[in-house]
Amino acid sequence: METLDLRGTPCPLNFVRTKLRLQQLAPQQPLEVWLDAGEPIEQVPDSLRMAGYDVLTVEPRHEYFALQVQRPAERP
Repeated sequence: METLDLRGTPCPLNFVRTKLRLQQLAPQQPLEVWLDAGEPIEQVPDSLRMAGYDVLTVEPRHEYFALQVQRPAERP
């Protein structure tokens, strides 16, 4: 699984970088995004869901959070 380390990246730049990277991946290819506690983990998952992405998991790690997200399957 590909990883995108956005620790230390402020909002909304972390959302924008996640979205840009997801657009480069194939649909349903998961991306693990590392986010700081506070505003990033509170805002980015909800923003991704509202933009139509599938948030698979949000897992607390040591001093950061790991978010797994993917583009939804393309409709025929």
